Amino acid sequence: MPAVPSLLPFPPPVEPMLAKLSNELPEGDGWIFEPKWDGFRALIFKAGNEVMIQSRDLKPLGRYFPELEAALRATLPERCVLDGEVVIVTGGKLDFDAMLMRIHPAESRVKMLAEKHPASYVAWDLLALGDEDLRAKPQAERCDRLRDALKDVKPPVHITPITRDRALAADWFQRFEGAGLDGVMAKAEGMAYMPGKRAMLKIKHARTAECVVAGFRWYKGGKDKLLGSMLLGLYDAEGQLHHVGVCSGFKNAEREAMADLLRPLMEGAKENHPWREWAEVTGDQRMPGAKSRWTAKGKDLSWVPLRIERVAEVSYDHMQGDRFRHGAHFKRWRPDKPATDCRYDQLEVSPPWELAKIFG
Repeated sequence: MPAVPSLLPFPPPVEPMLAKLSNELPEGDGWIFEPKWDGFRALIFKAGNEVMIQSRDLKPLGRYFPELEAALRATLPERCVLDGEVVIVTGGKLDFDAMLMRIHPAESRVKMLAEKHPASYVAWDLLALGDEDLRAKPQAERCDRLRDALKDVKPPVHITPITRDRALAADWFQRFEGAGLDGVMAKAEGMAYMPGKRAMLKIKHARTAECVVAGFRWYKGGKDKLLGSMLLGLYDAEGQLHHVGVCSGFKNAEREAMADLLRPLMEGAKENHPWREWAEVTGDQRMPGAKSRWTAKGKDLSWVPLRIERVAEVSYDHMQGDRFRHGAHFKRWRPDKPATDCRYDQLEVSPPWELAKIFG
């Protein structure tokens, strides 16, 4: 990782404090609530003209967001360490796909994308200011110090909204999703910053959908025997079957039985499969089973098509465009449901929230 001058109280990298999943907002006093931003987690180290953007996995991110480095250099205090999220807003919504497009080896393409869809930084914690290491200070004090230190910042740098009102946080939980935020964070007021520890709470949406199981991948090391993940589909209003994501996370004891259950649907599946041409990457669209630049080197993403007959009920948190933002989780089979009933119109649609309240 590039060096930052020893003008800071501690050097990078620093493991970010993590969160554990909670089913509901915590009760009682002593909590600070924030929106859960959907971008790239990033710690910012600034010392004079030197700026470093550190990713969650302790790697430098700056080369992918050159326009943001310049803005951080110009607007942040002389010496500070921040925690927050790099985001891109397009059309009034957070655009995670645009974030992914930035992780590209070609500097010219990164520069072009930076001009087309510039990134922003949303700060939510202050870990150091000047000579002070603030990590041992209570969350509430760091929150106040952050707002004071960044009171004069200008876009594309922003400070996250906060509230101590649980009712308002519950309202945020419902309204924010339409703008691409994927839940609410809860932090104890007296909590120190604990690198690498799951000390915060994240409350995320959990919903169910009935999806076509249109294919699957074998489990690593268990080809022809153990199920790895299922490829899920939903029909649009015109009757086209779209790949909406994958369902994984099965217990080892379930994988063989699941594979045996799906095996009869392999026969004759490829001939008339709606995704039979989806074996390669076309433009910026990644098809089921195709490899992309985000894929770990050597990872096998080949897939096995199935006849479009079986329906599974899965749980998911929220949508990113027309796909599940994260992997779905299997709940049960739905033999009573025909595949043609697995349509987008079953999904809950959340009204958008005005990001302009933060981004201006």
